Amino acid sequence: MSFHVSLVGRKDLSGEIYRQIRRAILDDLLRPGDRLSPTRELARALAVSRMTVTVAYERLAGEGFISSQVGSGTFVSEGVARGRKARSHRTDGLVQPRAVWESISLPTAFRDPARFDFRTGLPDTTLFPHRTWRRLVARALRSADMAAGRYEHPAGHRDLRAAIAQHIGISRAVEASADNIVITNGTQQALDLVARALLAPGDRIAVEDPGYRPPRYLFQSLGLRVVGVPVDREGLIVDALPRGVRAIYVTPSHQYPLAVAMTLQRRQTLLAWAERNGATIIEDDYDSEFRFGGRPLEPLQTLDTRGRVIYVGSFSKTMLPNLRLGFLVAPPSLQSALHKAKYVSDWHTTTLLQTALARFIEDGAFARHIRRVSAVYRERHRILSNFLADDLADHLDVIPSATGLHIAAIARKASVNEIAAIARRALEAGVAVQILSTFAVGRSARAGLVLGYGAIATGEIKEGLRRLRPCFKV
Repeated sequence: MSFHVSLVGRKDLSGEIYRQIRRAILDDLLRPGDRLSPTRELARALAVSRMTVTVAYERLAGEGFISSQVGSGTFVSEGVARGRKARSHRTDGLVQPRAVWESISLPTAFRDPARFDFRTGLPDTTLFPHRTWRRLVARALRSADMAAGRYEHPAGHRDLRAAIAQHIGISRAVEASADNIVITNGTQQALDLVARALLAPGDRIAVEDPGYRPPRYLFQSLGLRVVGVPVDREGLIVDALPRGVRAIYVTPSHQYPLAVAMTLQRRQTLLAWAERNGATIIEDDYDSEFRFGGRPLEPLQTLDTRGRVIYVGSFSKTMLPNLRLGFLVAPPSLQSALHKAKYVSDWHTTTLLQTALARFIEDGAFARHIRRVSAVYRERHRILSNFLADDLADHLDVIPSATGLHIAAIARKASVNEIAAIARRALEAGVAVQILSTFAVGRSARAGLVLGYGAIATGEIKEGLRRLRPCFKV
């Protein structure tokens, strides 16, 4: 193994080679069995005599750190006591993060899957057409775009933007063209780009309460003042919006986590409020492809006549979360700034996956996949809704929902702390659920549960809920 040794400004060259290799072994940078460079090769690389390196190697060998095998080379010895050491000159606290990062915690809900997994935000990956996707990725690897090896335009691959524009125009009535779409690494980056292009530190942005936490953390990290606005069964309460808000982040088609759909009247009221107050609406439509009843409501973007809505979509729920593919649709006035924000952020999303996804949509494979999984999710939605309404009605008031991959239920009697205890007992029984109160922005947390049905097999839902039911009775 070629290991970096620095001799700049050093006098005891042999001793320095010895000390740096010894420290690398003790710090576990060089591990048992790793092969060191031959003395002649290392001497040439360091511009020293071979004897200088040989002396260092002999000292290491004498102390048992390395061993030589005739005809094979020199290797790090087995059984050397190792372990990374804390280095005082690197942990003295001179470099510290901004205080905002102390208030942000990494997700823990997705680490260890339970047998009966009712966590939200997880599609059923077994339903994804992996074979078709692998074929398209392999085809993309052979494409002219990949062979050229050029950087992509920050807005994204033209074919994919055109395919997305057609798809959301047909399936969601979103008015878009390839020119006003930007491809992103998931919803989170889309929100990051919008905030960078539109808002400045100190600006106020409104979010739903309860609401999706990662966007709130993102806005706070950018120095924005986040204001929670309550949500009822008609969606965001527009009358509760304070003055001075520059932007509003909402999930109107399937509110996260309450799962309600914003009514048409409430949508029109929100658009009128944004116009009067000079605010921008960021519409996150993360899983509305899955609709199981009722008439679909028009997105805010479609109802918008003044160019105040930025529409954000994702393929995390419809395809695979780890693909990290999303998009945004913005009015012409923001397009240049968004392209620049994407450029300085990461230049562009990987061309390989963009090319494959464009073909996946153009060939009709995406639409077929949506039809197939929608039938499965529809049945899971029915089973879960009926069981909650029939067998857990004494404990939970289910919020009606006909869209997406999760259902929310308000506790009838239990407090926030009691619901947390119920969730802990459920996990001990192999049932993973999420607590509604953890999504609160302000102090008015509601007691309840949020149950997803994307990650749990259809045949496991009833048994999982049967195990959940006794957890309410202690």
